[in-house]
Amino acid sequence: MPRSSATAREKAPRIVLDTNVLVSGVLNPDGAPGKILLLLTRPGAVRLLLSAKIITEYLEVLSREKFGLREDTVAFLLHNLAGLAETVTPEQKLDLLPDPGDNKFLECAVEGKASYLVTGNTKHFPFTVYKQVRIIKPATFIKKFM
Repeated sequence: MPRSSATAREKAPRIVLDTNVLVSGVLNPDGAPGKILLLLTRPGAVRLLLSAKIITEYLEVLSREKFGLREDTVAFLLHNLAGLAETVTPEQKLDLLPDPGDNKFLECAVEGKASYLVTGNTKHFPFTVYKQVRIIKPATFIKKFM
């Protein structure tokens, strides 16, 4: 008997994407980060978690001139991404990482009970697991879920 989409969504791994994964996926859809973005569109494959702070950073970084993305393209992308995601409002403020700006990703992951925080900058995370959250590279994530 096939699973319902609600059941599939409940069982899907909950993930948080570091900004570098989103940017890499947008700029190179054929790489592992791009495959993760594609995976987000498959019902029941993964469940993206976002917070207001993460969306703000995504917007700021994707809007940088060096990436050459039009304002309306960035707005469209973030609108669609938010539509695929579950919004989390972290209650606990963390100060664990060498780059304080990265704490927002861990806060969202912990609050949203994520299984994975996917980042291309694992050196910014001095541990491979924090609470229930595994810190994982995009290529490793894709090997597990595609």
